[in-house]
Amino acid sequence: MFARRRPGLRTALVATAVAAATATGAASAVAAPAADPVVAPVFELYSVHKQTHQLVEWRSAGGELYAEMPGPEAYPDLVDRIVVDNNNNGYGEASWSRYKDGRLEFTGSVNGRWQSDRPIGKGWNIYTHVLSPGNLGGAKEADLIALDKAGVLWSHLSYPDGRLTTRARVGGGWGQYTELAGQGDLTGDGKADLTARDKAGVLWLYKGTGDYKVPFTGRTKIGHGWNVYDRLLSIGDMDEDGKVDLLARKTTGEMLRYPGTGDAARPFKAPVQVMSSNMKDYRLV
Repeated sequence: MFARRRPGLRTALVATAVAAATATGAASAVAAPAADPVVAPVFELYSVHKQTHQLVEWRSAGGELYAEMPGPEAYPDLVDRIVVDNNNNGYGEASWSRYKDGRLEFTGSVNGRWQSDRPIGKGWNIYTHVLSPGNLGGAKEADLIALDKAGVLWSHLSYPDGRLTTRARVGGGWGQYTELAGQGDLTGDGKADLTARDKAGVLWLYKGTGDYKVPFTGRTKIGHGWNVYDRLLSIGDMDEDGKVDLLARKTTGEMLRYPGTGDAARPFKAPVQVMSSNMKDYRLV
């Protein structure tokens, strides 16, 4: 499916951290910031049909979602497909895939060459959430964060070929959150941010710091009532206005888009329903 991606069609989703067994010792994970201007990318959204287990790619245009044809293979064990833009051209050219047995694999273009299903590590099923908010420390590549079952949040810096550094502890107490979402800069300061929904339905913003050792500031409240949704996803800039948006799915399957504002005090506008609205038959991965 990635081979069909075109620079002109920009689309959306959101990554992770793993066990120490995936550690590597290479030296370029903390690199100098890229010289190119930062763009607000948008990525493909992937889902697995609950009955057929076929993988479906959803593309974005004008703030709406449109389904591509299902692929020929079944993916019953796929948990996450985390698409990233490592070359800063506005669309995703690489991804990590996480499976129920704990495997993590990397696929994508590395220095202009295609790399298919490279094994990255095992043990990723110790995490309840895995996602990529973007780069956490100023390097060109997007990094991963992961929440374990004890409520500890971890980060992994990445290399261009998908390998990851040893995980670093971000902090404890994150078990109070039922959803994490973030893929890009929500506040207009050029740093990757994160949103978190607690068990009471309150949504919180964690601003990025640009320091991979302490990647997020303390939380600020965005709003309440977000427990009407069973899934939150950061998908990048769906309406191509330069601001990062958020997708939210109701338990009935309706999909809503919260347009981004780039303002930390009020990061999202009022929601609008996307055209391909009924997602109740799919697992969003």
